[in-house]
Amino acid sequence: LGMLILLPPSEGKATPERGRPVELTRLSFPSLTDQRRALLSAEQAVAPALPARLLYTGVLYAALDLPSLPANVQRQFVIISAQFGAIRPADRIPTYKRVIDAKSWRPLLEPELARAGGRGVILDCRSATYVAAWRPASAQAAQTAHVAVVQERNGKRTVVSHNAKHTRGEVARFVAASGEQPRSVPELAALVRRAFACELEAPTRDGAPWQLTIVTR
Repeated sequence: LGMLILLPPSEGKATPERGRPVELTRLSFPSLTDQRRALLSAEQAVAPALPARLLYTGVLYAALDLPSLPANVQRQFVIISAQFGAIRPADRIPTYKRVIDAKSWRPLLEPELARAGGRGVILDCRSATYVAAWRPASAQAAQTAHVAVVQERNGKRTVVSHNAKHTRGEVARFVAASGEQPRSVPELAALVRRAFACELEAPTRDGAPWQLTIVTR
């Protein structure tokens, strides 16, 4: 059972100066092509494109360093994108600015991402904005761990956005680079615990994911 690692995009993006433009029909998840075409501006349609692993340059992606991971490991990742719905690291796309419309993407992403996740474990490193675009349901939710990050200082816990992004990138890299394929969320947590202080909370209701909280000190 292959693992799926879900990522948010980043606001920080490279702006390629040369190269072929995006070919929508060659992107992963081809059922999203019509929606992608509707959102693509004339300028974006002719702009140079880069593989997503090089395009996103934010804090999470700096810690994750996707380009240094082997191609077969990169295929475990899916990036949720306001512009393109869902993409893989090898998909070539232009730079863009767009706020995600989770409601319009949700019915399109649901069957594709449910299929991509299959019966494997899903490590969800997305921020809340992008979680809204697809929430694994029923049996798949029971195989999903959503990563939260808290900073502990003098016994008090706070959420620090910049720090959380960096830590999520580190966790995603550690899990992917390990080459291991945990078969359950508790197995995944045991793997993460080798490198990070973390706490695992079981789902609070049917259809909810596990919560994997990384504690940084």
